[in-house]
Amino acid sequence: MTDQRPRYGEIATPEEQRLARGLPLIDDAVPAPTAPAFPAPAHAPAPAVDAPRRRPVDRIVTIALLAYGLVNVVVTGLSYLDIGRVMNETMSILGIEGEFTNYAMGRPWGTIAAIVLVLGWCITAALSIRRLRRGRLTWWLPVVGAIVTVIVVSLCLAVPMMNDPAFLAYLEQTAGTVR
Repeated sequence: MTDQRPRYGEIATPEEQRLARGLPLIDDAVPAPTAPAFPAPAHAPAPAVDAPRRRPVDRIVTIALLAYGLVNVVVTGLSYLDIGRVMNETMSILGIEGEFTNYAMGRPWGTIAAIVLVLGWCITAALSIRRLRRGRLTWWLPVVGAIVTVIVVSLCLAVPMMNDPAFLAYLEQTAGTVR
């Protein structure tokens, strides 16, 4: 009777045999991976990817800034619909004597300013929520969105102010004293 058991190393793979002999692996000796016999089901979970880093402080700060912005947008947007009162208060703060009288131009520009304010907040909120879902640092986005929106709204409100007779008289008076 002969012994039919495999001898040491006979059932090892070629790579294992080369490593056992102390020889380097040859890339050509490695067989190319073959396709699986059965395709993966369509509902199979995707391969695990690094989960986005959770930043609870960033999430809280971002949501707080958006909430504060929403309150500010509602209150300020409603006040822009009564542009005469807003412009009179602005003129009194600047020390301008007189009253805002450019209502024909002020009403549409006040409405435009209110709409721009709402759109600016909506765009900022959408971008912030998208970044939060992706796990990215987001607290800065509501700050930048507020700055950009305020600049555009200020330009909208400057149009009727620059065409008001009381404001123009103030500018002429100020320009005369500077010379």
